Amino acid sequence: MATWTLVYEQAVPVPMICADGATIEKGTLLTLADGMIVAADAGDASVIAGVAAEEKIANDGKTKIAVYMRGIFKATCGGNCTVGVGLMSYSSTGDANDVINATNAAVGYKCLGTALDTGTDGETILVELMPGSNPGAYA
Repeated sequence: MATWTLVYEQAVPVPMICADGATIEKGTLLTLADGMIVAADAGDASVIAGVAAEEKIANDGKTKIAVYMRGIFKATCGGNCTVGVGLMSYSSTGDANDVINATNAAVGYKCLGTALDTGTDGETILVELMPGSNPGAYA
């Protein structure tokens, strides 16, 4: 699984709730549910909380995980990503941590940030993580 790599920290991680039985690798894209509950992302255009700032081991007794909601990260494209365009999660290529240009359906926290580079499937680009930012630019 390709993970997100922090390049520039723009804000400290925020503690969010996770299941004790969850296994979450550091750098994993996380989905957001009601009550600030997060889980590893497994879908396309998910509601994104941010990126795991630490590893979470299953059944370790922890029910909180630090989550980056802001920052500049290296991420892998799951298709076309264009500089200045909003991005959304994309798992159709087999990796839930991939990103792709957002469509007009990726509103609110489904728009996870903005591409700072242009790339295609499998390439690594810089992404400004800022869930809900929706720059208004779509591919």
